[in-house]
Amino acid sequence: MNAYVSYFRPEIDNMTGYTPGEQPKGAPVIKLNTNENPYPPAPGVKKTLEAFQYEKLRLYPDPLALEVRAEIAAMTGFTPGNIIAGNGSDDILTIATRCFTDVHRPMACFDPTYSLYPTLAGLQGARCIRIPLREEFEMPGDALEQARNANLFIIARPNAPTGNLFPKAKMEEICAKFNGIVLIDEAYADFSRDNCLDFVRKYPNVIVSRTFSKSRCLAGLRFGFAVAHEKIIDGMMKMKDSYNVPMLTQKLALASLWDRNYFDTCVAKVKATREALTIALRGLGFKVIDSDTNFVFAAPPIDAKNYFLDLKRRNILVRYFPAARTCAYVRITIGTPEEMTELLNVTKELIGKQ
Repeated sequence: MNAYVSYFRPEIDNMTGYTPGEQPKGAPVIKLNTNENPYPPAPGVKKTLEAFQYEKLRLYPDPLALEVRAEIAAMTGFTPGNIIAGNGSDDILTIATRCFTDVHRPMACFDPTYSLYPTLAGLQGARCIRIPLREEFEMPGDALEQARNANLFIIARPNAPTGNLFPKAKMEEICAKFNGIVLIDEAYADFSRDNCLDFVRKYPNVIVSRTFSKSRCLAGLRFGFAVAHEKIIDGMMKMKDSYNVPMLTQKLALASLWDRNYFDTCVAKVKATREALTIALRGLGFKVIDSDTNFVFAAPPIDAKNYFLDLKRRNILVRYFPAARTCAYVRITIGTPEEMTELLNVTKELIGKQ
């Protein structure tokens, strides 16, 4: 056989792909590593799934997802022309990166943040300007200056993996003064004290993205959306895959939207459990960053990597990020109260061993 010769673009050969959280197989585990909601989807989702006429799957889905976009528009107070639907919010991020970055148009993002952003920039051959967060993962005062050469500034708010909320006034200053697109990734906004959706009405360069994976208990469905000026949505529609949101996904996303009470109940339970876990971990000597998400970012009083590995040996999965700024912490998804009790019981044993 002849020796392999790469036919990829050099950017692809030289980059490191995105690493998703571990999806375990085999023995039952307490899975607290990928920020999934611990509760099932809304009852209406189950009913819609059971009633779905499977023979319809021979047909293509609505390429514009008009019905679900109209429902989101009604929920948010915008028009369907302000909404684009995606195969998860990662699809929205991919579309935006393809639209607004290339070898001549860099992306900017904070560091640490969602590690997919630099990967998406690399796929476009675009430079990624990483802006270091300050101590306690706060936004630097000169963020605008550092991002000045970028055409796309992606900001996760609340931030991941740290969970903290950048001040809304600082966010508005960036939106008002940045000479490019500001994409505010609000994957966790439903667990937060506020959001930036109102900026879309004031600033034509702002995109706000959301996902059904976290607060709506539908990570396996893959549905997300973005809200922006109609001209931005028109351009992003040109770039999306023709049928990027499957028929069944559109139907189940609608069913989730129709059950507001269930959504509110699940969010409230996650937030209450988050507060209880934060208090308990601090009582055990952890440093816990104030969280506006469905996870906590916590530095244990013992070596963080060893703590992560010891939990894994006990069939409890959390997330560990080995980079210099994050290696003293673990990220713990908020599970059920029972799962949090088990985590805390095992944690007490592990700390007692040190």
